[in-house]
Parts: sequence; C-alpha cells; structure tokens
Amino acid sequence: MKIGFIGLGVMGRPMALHLQRAGHELMVWARRPAAADGLPAITCATPAELGRRCAVVFTMVTSSADVAALALGADGLSEGMAPGSVLIDCSTIAPDAARQISAQLAAKGIAMLDAPVSGGAQGAIDATLAIMVGGDAGVLEKVRPLLECLGRRIVHVGPNGAGQVAKACNQMVMVAAIEAVAEAMRLAAASGVDCAKVKQALAGGSAASRVLEVMGERMVRRDFSAGVEARLHHKDFGLVLEAARASGVAMPLTAAVGQQLNALMAQDWGRDDTASLLRVLETR
Repeated sequence: MKIGFIGLGVMGRPMALHLQRAGHELMVWARRPAAADGLPAITCATPAELGRRCAVVFTMVTSSADVAALALGADGLSEGMAPGSVLIDCSTIAPDAARQISAQLAAKGIAMLDAPVSGGAQGAIDATLAIMVGGDAGVLEKVRPLLECLGRRIVHVGPNGAGQVAKACNQMVMVAAIEAVAEAMRLAAASGVDCAKVKQALAGGSAASRVLEVMGERMVRRDFSAGVEARLHHKDFGLVLEAARASGVAMPLTAAVGQQLNALMAQDWGRDDTASLLRVLETR
C-alpha cells in the first residue's frame, strides 16, 4: 500500500519507518525538507500531491491549527485525497477540532480517524505505542494492520473526537503523576534523605508506576534533557482545561498541575523534559 506520512519529528520519524519496514511504499511531505533526509521515502511537493498518491495518510504534528491547515488548507490533503481514502491523525489536538475536521473531510468522502498515541519517543521506536481511536469502527478495522505496525494496544474509544478525549485523560493522569513524583523527590531532598533510596522504596509498593520508574530516575540523576519536551505537555494541558471549561467539569488537581507547567514555561524550560517540574519546586 502507498502510505503518506506528515510530521517527521522524534515520534513521527520512527513511526513512518515502521510502516516502510512492514513493506509499504512510504511517501512524505515535510515543512522543513531536511526532516526527510535519509528516509527511504518519496518526498512530495505539497500535502495535496501526497494525498493524490496515497490511500492512507498519517499526520503527527503539534496543534489543532496544524492539522486543520494540512487537511483543509490551500494545497492541503483534501485537495488530493480521493473518496474512500483515510486520514489517520496521531497528533494530540482538541476533541472539537477533530470533530470539525472529520466532518469537513467526510463531506468529500474522505474518512478520518483521530488516533492520538501515548508512549513517548521510546514507544515510537519500539512500536509499543498505545493508540486511542475515535471514528468509524469499520474504517478502523480497515486500517488496523497499519496501526499494529506502530503499537500494541489499539482501542476504539468512540466516534470522532473520542480518541482525543481519551488522550486528554491520559495526559491528565500522567502529568499529575510526574508532578507527584517531583514533590516526593523534593520532600525527600529537603528532609535530608537520599532520593535514590526513596525511589527504590516506592518502586516496591503501591506507588510503583512507569512514571516513577522513568521520571523518578531522571530526577534522581538530574537529567532534564528532553525525552518529550515539556512545552508539549503544557500545550496538552491547555487543551484539557479548555475541554473542562466547555464541559463544565471541575478539575482542581489538573488546574494546579497546569499552573506548575505555566511556571516551568516561565523559567524557559519548555524544551527540556517535564521532569523539570522538580526544578520548579526548587525555585520556591
């Protein structure tokens, strides 16, 4: 199958490579042409050209506006994709944006799945991503073999937008856990206790988690180089809090964590790892 991919960043590039290694002909478009250097792929001049040449297109970009521009803008995918083709958007965007984009594509006979992923860069490299899918169940079954090249757990959550709601919930739980680990490490250090020993002790009990294992180790080693840049979690929390306001849902813990992310950004640590939430605590 001819597969298109747009968004060749730290997660998108290994995802595209997995699809190519599975035997599919890979075609790409990159806003920065250097992003496609070294890929075993055909580079297209515009998203519209890529859409004309592919039955299925993946996007993995930053914002709702980015996805809308790629899908619906001038020289966008919808100008090239044929009726019956499928756009799989793996970005993290607003649920309402996913619904609106999918509706406009559907009017042209193009199916869309919002299929945000969790697992970070390492999950993309290892093809162990969790994929949360919103959209038509029949379309999902049609492209499921492609998603199985990228992840181990693929869950159909509901109609378009539902995948993005699930991703918002994922980010809420995960980043709140990072903040909790940061506060635990801060308390341990302030009490004169070895943070590495505290992390080791917690890992054997009910507090054990992937976040404690990975982020706790980063904090112990004071390794704040980016796994996933904190600015992306800050962006995600903006989406979460906007969805909460629109739904009238009170989320006091999420709001507090959002303020910590705001403080992190104010310190110009947005391109560092979200483990930098520990440093935010240390500045107070």
